[in-house]
Amino acid sequence: MTVALMWEARAAEGRGEDLLAWVRGQALTPGPARRETFRAPQDRVLVVTWWDAPYDAPLPELPEPDADLVSRAVHRWRFEAVTDGGAAG
Repeated sequence: MTVALMWEARAAEGRGEDLLAWVRGQALTPGPARRETFRAPQDRVLVVTWWDAPYDAPLPELPEPDADLVSRAVHRWRFEAVTDGGAAG
C-alpha cells in the first residue's frame, strides 16, 4: 500500500525563505520512497512524502518548527492511494 503524508505550514511574517530552508534541512530516517516540497503565496510551505507502508504504520514525520518561524500550528494529513476504478462518464 502507498501512504502519502502531507505537512503544511505558514511562515511568520517575512520568514518564508527561512521556513523553506528549515524544511529542506529536515531529514527523515528512514527516508520516504518520494518527497516533494512546494511553496505558495502567503509564505506557505507544503511537503508531501510517499511511503510503501500500511495506512496506520508509524512513519517519521517532519517536526513542528520553532514558534517564531510559523504563524500558526502545522497542518498534517495522511492519505492512502486508491486504484482508479476507470469510472465512465
